[in-house]
Amino acid sequence: MLSRVANNIFWLGRYLERVENTARLVNVNANLLLDLPKHIKLGWEPIVDIISEREEFYQSYDIASEANVVNFIIGDVDNPSSISSALHAARENARTIREIIPREAWEQINALYLFAKENKEEALNRRYRYGYLNKIILANQAITGLLAGTMTHDEGYDFLRLGRNLERADMTTRIIDVRSASLLLNIENEQATFDNLQWMSVLKTLTAYQMYRRHMRLRINRKDVLRFLLQEEKFPRSLSHALQQAEFCLAPLPNSEAAIRLVKSLKAKLKQAKPAMLTQSELHEFIDDIQKGINDIHNKTTETYF
Repeated sequence: MLSRVANNIFWLGRYLERVENTARLVNVNANLLLDLPKHIKLGWEPIVDIISEREEFYQSYDIASEANVVNFIIGDVDNPSSISSALHAARENARTIREIIPREAWEQINALYLFAKENKEEALNRRYRYGYLNKIILANQAITGLLAGTMTHDEGYDFLRLGRNLERADMTTRIIDVRSASLLLNIENEQATFDNLQWMSVLKTLTAYQMYRRHMRLRINRKDVLRFLLQEEKFPRSLSHALQQAEFCLAPLPNSEAAIRLVKSLKAKLKQAKPAMLTQSELHEFIDDIQKGINDIHNKTTETYF
């Protein structure tokens, strides 16, 4: 397989996963703000922190108001992490590998791009925003299912899934880091009252709420949510599962030994850790190490194949 093709398939997987995660992040944050009392000011700035675009945001906007952040996150083509930018990049990658992926997948990706572009004004209106983003989430999940069901499970599919799982691992750690540290500190005096809402929003952002309740059968609390999202191997959006899948995707690829060693090392670090016992600052340092490990895997993959 050509390096260019492998690179485009890998990034197609990353961009599609990024679109879905970002759409859900905005929807869940909007619902969380509605659930909290008016005197609790969590705001929209943490969303900018989760995608690590604070500096770029304040180059274009004065304040992190709802309208500014939503526009920046969803429709701002100058923001490389916005839904519009990620969909545009996904469409371009898919267009250049149309002979590799099923025609129906290309048509669905193109249709999703056009829908998001032509209707993005709906995202700025609270009344229509949830429906707009939900359509993007469902369309993205349909594309993922279509690719799984109709694309040959060869090296190309391994690169697609590798990109998706590295993006998923990265976003999971970003959401946990910002949501568990920054937001809780802002409401320290009322932490006990609003712990459940905070952690419930973390679970919902990762589509993990129902599976957490089914698996843990416990009241939502910090230590169990952290354990579930970081170390539950059977939940597809946990960090542990994403790393396991990344290793599976790398295994059949040639010259993957170095990248697999990095994955195994990160898995061992995660398995030995006790994140539920860490303080907020210790958890932040732990997640920083994990994110560095994910970047190392990404860089080794790029160095080896692209």
